[in-house]
Amino acid sequence: MAAQQARKRAQPADVNYDIAEEDEYYVTRPHTSVRRYRQPVERDTLDDYADEQAAFTQRRRASSPAAAGRNVVARTPVSTPERQRRRVPWLLLVLCTLVILGLIAGFGAVGSWWQVHQDDVTYGRPRTYQMNAVVGHQDSASNPSHFIFTNLNRHIIIIEFPGGDAAHAMIYSGPTLFGDGGDLIPVTGAFKDVNGDHRPDMLVYVQGQTLVFINTGSSFRPLQPGDQINL
Repeated sequence: MAAQQARKRAQPADVNYDIAEEDEYYVTRPHTSVRRYRQPVERDTLDDYADEQAAFTQRRRASSPAAAGRNVVARTPVSTPERQRRRVPWLLLVLCTLVILGLIAGFGAVGSWWQVHQDDVTYGRPRTYQMNAVVGHQDSASNPSHFIFTNLNRHIIIIEFPGGDAAHAMIYSGPTLFGDGGDLIPVTGAFKDVNGDHRPDMLVYVQGQTLVFINTGSSFRPLQPGDQINL
């Protein structure tokens, strides 16, 4: 008995304490069938959108030329062989210009030919224009005088048949036309009192000009200096 007590006293005093400490490290499952799950933390989607917007703004500022400072150098486009092939050769431009000028000249020639053709149909060759008028030279409304305006080999000639009587025909000579195609210029006429004497005077139209012959009562005379007329 005394020996057992002596052995107990010889054992360290913290033997039971260590065993008690070791028991604390063992976690025992509770006697239950309920399982616990960790719920995910709820996040606000507006916060995610704000974060994405801030990141996009930072990337955009970093990539802008202003952020890089004055060291930004403009790139010069480099011409590729394909662009060089698309350039129109100067010879082609010259040919197109010549073709356009040829077309313009051709249209001008066609227009001139058409005008000559129209004059041929209207006035014939030589260019001739005829009309009747009562001018007070032995004529009347029933027997008017007959006038022929003609361009005969560049010479303007007017023939009057007073009262339609060819036996008393009178010839008035006008100017001579010069230049190419002068013999194909039409000549026409009209009658109008231009000096206020109540007698119809003779007007001759040629090349955009008006020639005036004053009525004397029995014939016509060319316009003289001092004559007051009103066209």
